[in-house]
Amino acid sequence: MTLDFSWAFAAQITPVLLRGAGVAFVSAIGGFLVALVVGAVLATLERSQRVWCSFIGRWLMELLRSTPLLIQVYFLFFVLPGLGVVLEPVMTGVVALGLYHGAYVAEAYRAVLASLPAGQWDAVDSLRFSRYQAYRHLIIPQMVLPLTPALGNTFITMLKDTPILAAVSVPELMFIANEVGAQSFRYVEPITLAALAYLVMSGIASVIVLLLRHWIKGRYT
Repeated sequence: MTLDFSWAFAAQITPVLLRGAGVAFVSAIGGFLVALVVGAVLATLERSQRVWCSFIGRWLMELLRSTPLLIQVYFLFFVLPGLGVVLEPVMTGVVALGLYHGAYVAEAYRAVLASLPAGQWDAVDSLRFSRYQAYRHLIIPQMVLPLTPALGNTFITMLKDTPILAAVSVPELMFIANEVGAQSFRYVEPITLAALAYLVMSGIASVIVLLLRHWIKGRYT
């Protein structure tokens, strides 16, 4: 291995690294969508007035948050096939990211819901709104703005967690960078370019979150 950075070699490997970056970005988006749904389910269970539902919701949240993402990836990829459930590597990554970060999204939902004035729920009862109408017309519009920064941070964290998926051969950015390094015995260029790619993707995501927050603020306030 050499520490000399070769611009020519960097330019040569950039296309294949970009493909890996695309897989990482798509995996993060898929995982984020799963996390939104998982978070909503867990938050609903945890806030249920039925004690057993609330217990299950809280237990699942603690289970997902308290076990490492890598173990969850291994469980989905290596253990589930023994139960008859076989997932492709990319799907394994998307589901694992969604489950793991879904527990944190559930906490964000719960915190925002708890911050709403109690009078909001009294208004729902007085207007005789159904639960669906209440959430659609009253609760969700108030949740969107405070949730935006938390969900944006979750997506950026999820994006930076995608290298873990290399453990099950997901061809994401770090997996490709390591393969390029192993084949060429040059690690400086692929690892440096991978770091820059994550920096750029995270920066773009941060800007999008800021713009989205300003748009939502103008729309709902």
